[in-house]
Amino acid sequence: MEVCYYKTNSYLQETQDLLSHLEKSSNLSAEDREEIEQKIKEKFEKINSNFDQLDILASKVPLTMRQSAKMKVDQLKYDARHLSAAFDSWKYMNFQRQREASEREELLSRQFTTNDHVDIMIDHVVQHNTSVRNAVNGVDNMLEHGSDILDNLRSQRTTLRGAHKRLIDIGNTVGLSNTTMRLIEQRVRSDSFVFFGGIFVTILVLFIVVYYFL
Repeated sequence: MEVCYYKTNSYLQETQDLLSHLEKSSNLSAEDREEIEQKIKEKFEKINSNFDQLDILASKVPLTMRQSAKMKVDQLKYDARHLSAAFDSWKYMNFQRQREASEREELLSRQFTTNDHVDIMIDHVVQHNTSVRNAVNGVDNMLEHGSDILDNLRSQRTTLRGAHKRLIDIGNTVGLSNTTMRLIEQRVRSDSFVFFGGIFVTILVLFIVVYYFL
C-alpha cells in the first residue's frame, strides 16, 4: 500500500506543478497550453485509478492500522478533489478570457456605418411612416364608404317595407289573387335576404380591412 500511496501522492504533486505553470504563464502558446492540459488530465486518470487500488489495499491492512490507512487515503482524495476544482476553475477563466479576446477582436474589425447609411435608414423610416399614414387614410375612406352603403341599405329597406304595405293595401282593394300576393311576398322576402346579405358582406369586408391594415 505504501508504494501505491507515495506514487499517488507524487502524481498529485506533479499535477499541482503543472497547474501552477498554467496559472502563472500567461504567454503560453495554444499548443503548449493544450499539451499541459492533456498531461493534467492523464495525471487525474492515474490518480483516480490508484484510488481504487488504495481502497482495496487499505481494507486489507491489519485492523490496528486500518483507520490510519483509510485517513491517509481520504486525505489524498481530498487533495485530488481540490486540484480538480482548481483545474476546472482555470479552464472556465481561460474560456472567459478567450471569449472576451474574440469579442474584442470582432469589435475592432467591425465596419461601422457611415452617416450616409444613417441618412438612408432615416429616409426609409420616413417612407414607412408615410405609407402607414396613407394606409390609415385609405381605411378611413373605406369605413366612411361602408357607412354610406349601410345607410343606403337601411333606406332601401324602409322603402321596401312601405311598398310591401302599399301593395297589400292595393291587393285588398282590387282583390288580387292569393297567387299574386304570394309572389309579391316572396319577392319582398328575397329582397330582405339581399338586404341582410349585403349588410353581412359589408361588415365582413370592414372587419378584414381593419384587421389587416390597422
